Amino acid sequence: MRLQTKLILLICTLLFSVLTLAAGVVEYMVTSMMEDQIGTRALKVAETVAEIPEIRQAFKLAEPSSVIQPLAEQIREKTGALYLVIGNREGIRYSHPVPERIGKEMVGGDNGPVLEGKSIISKAEGSMGPSLRGKVPIRGENGDVIGIVSVGFLLDDINRWDDVYQRRLLLISLAALAVAMAGAVVIARGVRRSIHGLEPEEIGTLYMEKKAILESIREAILAVDRNGLITLANQQTLRILGLPDDTKLIGKPIREIVPKSRLLKVARTGQSEFDVEMIMHGQEVVANRVPVFNRQNEVIGAVVSFRSKSEVYRLAEELSQVKRFAEGLRAQTHEYSNKLYVISGLIQLESYQEAVEMISKETDVHQNFIQFIMREIPDPVIGGLLIGKYNRAHELKIKFEIDPETSFKDVPARVDRDLLVTIIGNLTDNAMEALLEYSAADEKKVTLFLSDYGEDLMIECEDNGPGIPDEWAENIFQKGVSSKEGEHRGIGLALVKHAVDKLGGRILHEPSGEGGTVFSVVIPKRVEPKKGEGT
Repeated sequence: MRLQTKLILLICTLLFSVLTLAAGVVEYMVTSMMEDQIGTRALKVAETVAEIPEIRQAFKLAEPSSVIQPLAEQIREKTGALYLVIGNREGIRYSHPVPERIGKEMVGGDNGPVLEGKSIISKAEGSMGPSLRGKVPIRGENGDVIGIVSVGFLLDDINRWDDVYQRRLLLISLAALAVAMAGAVVIARGVRRSIHGLEPEEIGTLYMEKKAILESIREAILAVDRNGLITLANQQTLRILGLPDDTKLIGKPIREIVPKSRLLKVARTGQSEFDVEMIMHGQEVVANRVPVFNRQNEVIGAVVSFRSKSEVYRLAEELSQVKRFAEGLRAQTHEYSNKLYVISGLIQLESYQEAVEMISKETDVHQNFIQFIMREIPDPVIGGLLIGKYNRAHELKIKFEIDPETSFKDVPARVDRDLLVTIIGNLTDNAMEALLEYSAADEKKVTLFLSDYGEDLMIECEDNGPGIPDEWAENIFQKGVSSKEGEHRGIGLALVKHAVDKLGGRILHEPSGEGGTVFSVVIPKRVEPKKGEGT
């Protein structure tokens, strides 16, 4: 059964139940009200009759009915009562709508309280059928009860009036039910449109799928409504916010969790914010904020996704390492292919001595470089990086030198090698790019110096390129800032600065003696890396 049909049946069933209950209540109230009114009316008529002097005086006559009967019938006809019976203390009738019953005993069995001086309203089975009646005592001159007045209306008449009200109520209920059915159809269609025609099972499936998707995303996702109350958050959000895994965020104000959140501004203005860098609980994160719109294109909330900036940098560095290794292999392959061609040509020309000398020379250069690396820079990751840069520089006709005073043996285990690779690799790449694009020097040269003496690690990279223009000097480490032309620039030095900050170090730059630039990095050996600051 489809959702629309279920809604219509549900609304009609609820309305039918409500109408049935209302009909019963109304019927009870109408019946009670009519009985109260008729009983009161009967009692008032009886009280009036009991106060008529002629009736009181007639009780002294030998034939009281000769006076009482005409008066009683006259009053009964004017008031519309079914009967008006007057009797003495013994219950002997002096008046009755049926004259043959005069002189006989009153029936019903409810004269006791009246003879005690009480006025009552009762239901009883009289000589004319079940009736609702009012009974009042007739008092003599000394106040004693000398007789009884009984005025009655048949219950059948009350039931007939009740039937009239029931028929009217039934017609009203049927009309209301018809209107409700039409309204139910309209409501059901509206509900179906609002949920895009989905059935309850489909909605349940979508909810579970959404929950699974949110938890599978490595980014933190958090949503709020226009009032700033959190409506959605995945587990990654708790991790980035530094909260326990069982923390319940739904329904809490966003300002209690993230005091400086800009989600409320996005929810008010409807303006998206992308790639915003911020610090959250000691972590650098990159946030994207977008508004949420309803079907009427009104802003009803906002969603933010944020991810640790270190993960973004780690991904960029991994890609950079792959690129460096590929370039190093390509450069080495290209260079040795050229050497092999030369050696092959010398052998074919029978210039064996020259071939031997060339082989010896190339072997000595590479062997000396590799032996120096293995001796002074025993870390295989950093050593492999420098060999790759050496081959790359050789291919680009750039002289790549490592200062003979270099020593990088005492590198503490706490210093992340990946971060050191980021620093050294991007500094040398930046120097080579500067030489290729701008340097007019006859000999293009990059010199690298690594030192582990004392309490700090030192990395210096010097080139003889054109240097850094004054207008770029202050913000050269910012992402996207570069003196080089083209897209996707200004990333390398930003990665270097981030890595240096993570290691708790500092980086400086100044003009070199040959007109280029010297970048100097100092990293303390025993100081814990910075984790970020602020909230």
